[in-house]
Amino acid sequence: MVKEEQEESSNRPDNTAFTQQRLPAWQPILSASIVIPMFLLIGAAFIGVGVALFITSRDIQLQELDYTGDDSEHPCFKCRTNTEKCTCSMTFSIPTLFKGPVFFYYGLTNYFQNQRKYGASKDDNQLYGDLDYFTNPSTDCDPYTRDSKNMPIVPCGALANSMFNDSFSLSHTVNGVQKIVPLDGKGIAWWTDYNIKYRNPTLNSVFFSGTKKPTNWPKPIYELDTTDVYNNGFINQDFLVWMRRAALPDFRKLYRRITHDDYADGLPAGNYTLTIAYNYPVHSFNGKKKVVLSNVSWMGGKNDFLGIAYIVVGSMCVVMSVVMLIVYARFKFAEDV
Repeated sequence: MVKEEQEESSNRPDNTAFTQQRLPAWQPILSASIVIPMFLLIGAAFIGVGVALFITSRDIQLQELDYTGDDSEHPCFKCRTNTEKCTCSMTFSIPTLFKGPVFFYYGLTNYFQNQRKYGASKDDNQLYGDLDYFTNPSTDCDPYTRDSKNMPIVPCGALANSMFNDSFSLSHTVNGVQKIVPLDGKGIAWWTDYNIKYRNPTLNSVFFSGTKKPTNWPKPIYELDTTDVYNNGFINQDFLVWMRRAALPDFRKLYRRITHDDYADGLPAGNYTLTIAYNYPVHSFNGKKKVVLSNVSWMGGKNDFLGIAYIVVGSMCVVMSVVMLIVYARFKFAEDV
């Protein structure tokens, strides 16, 4: 009996305000005089933020050009099922100044980059430049680990093998002459991808001897950009952008920025020609391809939904505060008389 009392005493918390939960506390009573004004203020704040977001989003300029070529009259229709290299051009006009900086995106629809097995089909050690995994790729890359001759593929996996490979050039018609619009591809990938997650061993083909390029690639990884060693191999900006998977089946990825020369302030009003090297097939999965030109604001890209959502939630709070005020006046004030 004494032993049991000693055990209970040793397990008993100290007799302090903290351990015995005697600390002073504030327990607000949610009365009508507190809840109704609170709902009203929250609603007003949400409506104010929503209006600001909506107006800002409406001011963002956006130009979309679908170049899938489904229509027989479309200039890219000839390239839709062409297995050889194919080039097509589209003309469009901009009525007013397209304020800079202008961001140039490519977009795909019905493409599920978020599929679990597809996203896991890569070798992170290989992409970090570990030479041991060049000759022995991870089995996560199956069936894109080795080619038909049992040669290891670098970079391996379905994600790298399906890299987007359409290319674009943009020209501006000035006094009847086509003037090339400079497209800047530097810094379009995530900083962490470029500086930490992906590394090159050495861009010497000797380190890649005994390996093969991905099946769908026209050239090996160390020839993606031979003019710039800081944009070649595993740290190629286009490669990094593609390897950063999209969360939804309809997405767009940054291709270039328009920030140089006469177009630093944006794209002047006028006629433009978009020339497309049409390489990436999408008709097999009923997908579509598009080019998107857009500028941004303090809230990011164009997104009307966010502002509308804030306004709707704020309006609901205001309506609820009015309803609660009516109910309170009907059933409470009468008792106080």
